[in-house]
Amino acid sequence: MTTEVEAGQSASTVYGPVESWRLGRSLGVDLLCVNSICSFKCIYCQLGRINLHTMTRRIFVPTERVMADLRASAWQSADVITLSGNGEPTLAANLGEVIRGVRRFTGKPVVVLTNATTLNDPAVRCELAGADKIFCKLDAADERTFRLINRPVEGVTLHSVIEGIKKLRTEYPGWLAVQTMLMPINSWELEELAALLRKLRPDEVQLNTPLRPVPREWSVATRGNHSPGAPNSARLKVIDRDEAERIRKMLHEMTGLRVVSVYRQN
Repeated sequence: MTTEVEAGQSASTVYGPVESWRLGRSLGVDLLCVNSICSFKCIYCQLGRINLHTMTRRIFVPTERVMADLRASAWQSADVITLSGNGEPTLAANLGEVIRGVRRFTGKPVVVLTNATTLNDPAVRCELAGADKIFCKLDAADERTFRLINRPVEGVTLHSVIEGIKKLRTEYPGWLAVQTMLMPINSWELEELAALLRKLRPDEVQLNTPLRPVPREWSVATRGNHSPGAPNSARLKVIDRDEAERIRKMLHEMTGLRVVSVYRQN
């Protein structure tokens, strides 16, 4: 019988390009594709299930394999190369090495999507300095909501996440965004969220809502885009276009920051 870990062993570490509302044609690089690996178990996770819930960094796939998969991919047709995939990419201890290799080989912008749980580690921040853009997750403005939505590994708190983003903002020379998944459970926290955003001062705030169905089980293929009718999946309650626009305007007015949403990118 094929185990869950084995299911990802033969998959390419590179997938797409997929269409991203934030990035255009995005070629994904997955440093975790042997399994679903993350320090969160978010209730809206597009992977369906996180099999390895951890904060331990190690090399899951060697850099040589990543670069071979990249050379064999349709990288020329992508607008950006995005490190994301089957969980939290900063848990990969060869993150910095891969960022440097991808930039040298493709000459394209490199983006990292992170849940920000590892950003208190100076080594992680140093490795991320090579990326052109970093998107940090911030889904809650209080600890209770944070734990309900993101379900972090033991020892991770909202405070530790915020402190990590602050440190990155101070040191990182590139373009930083904060991305928030809007749901009925957190849409009332606007004043508290705005206060946090004023402290973090990202270049952009990105408002999403769980439009994709959530698979009930993990497979390596769940890292890419899903069709609305994906089998064996659940639909979550979303924030509709009008409500998202109201929230977008309010956050912009309260923070003075550029705020975009999945419904309105300009």
